[in-house]
Amino acid sequence: MSIEPDTKDWTWVLSQKCPECGLTASDVVPTEIGAQVRADLPRWAAVLARPDVRDRPSPDVWSPHEYACHVRDVYVLFAERVEMMLDRDDPMFPNWDQDATAIEHNYAAQDPEDVAEELTAAGDVIARVFDNVAADSWDRTGRRSDGSAFTVATLGQYFMHDIVHHLHDVRA
Repeated sequence: MSIEPDTKDWTWVLSQKCPECGLTASDVVPTEIGAQVRADLPRWAAVLARPDVRDRPSPDVWSPHEYACHVRDVYVLFAERVEMMLDRDDPMFPNWDQDATAIEHNYAAQDPEDVAEELTAAGDVIARVFDNVAADSWDRTGRRSDGSAFTVATLGQYFMHDIVHHLHDVRA
């Protein structure tokens, strides 16, 4: 059975506590995002070292390994988006279909050790990107093609919800 694509608009997490993972994204301090990403990297490494990392909890739910591949790609994507916001005025982000990416990159077949290295490297990059945001740049804006608008700060909070939520998904 294939994974049903996630079509939810998760931007609501910027104004409400997530009932699943418990994070209130608006409580995330943007200047602390880099440190939080670094603090979570060992948790992802531990997930990827599990003997059952490739096991799906059910046929229609990603395995911890597939979630880790997704998080690695989220790190890369959000680093690109923050850099766009810092370099351009109110950029429109290119569409990203996370489910198509999982299929195209065959997440399930990727080597967990390689994924651990790539996730750590991508995590270090996104952490540095957030660490280097100037104080007067947190309010710079960017938009998704669906009209959702973000500042660098709210994009960071939204990003952190994604990471925390997926750690919850994989019980890490």
